[in-house]
Amino acid sequence: MEDHDIRAALDRHWAASDANDFEAEHQIYREMRCSSTRNRASAFAAAEDSVISGRAAEPETLHSAAITGAGDLWVTEFVLTYDGRPSYTVSIMEFLDGKVARETQYFGDPFEPGPSRAQWVERMP
Repeated sequence: MEDHDIRAALDRHWAASDANDFEAEHQIYREMRCSSTRNRASAFAAAEDSVISGRAAEPETLHSAAITGAGDLWVTEFVLTYDGRPSYTVSIMEFLDGKVARETQYFGDPFEPGPSRAQWVERMP
């Protein structure tokens, strides 16, 4: 699969995630792992049923800041907001045969700058 094909698949994936289109969102995965468990892609929607009702009930927005990568390794940086509270997120996806074989996500809450750097900080909306 070419880089532009993977980039297009990632664009569709994140757009579907933002739209709560879970079926389209999950088409990118070979299988899903969560912590020490693994779900086959075909069973992922069923495995996530309890999560879907919770996600649909919570207002969520996703603002993609950057997608970078090449070959089988791609990184997306974005801000995921639940109930008005942003979480700065990095998603690292490893592809195999055009599907995500492994994904690791990191989440960081916003924080105030330390006193030593506060003079150089500009607040963002």
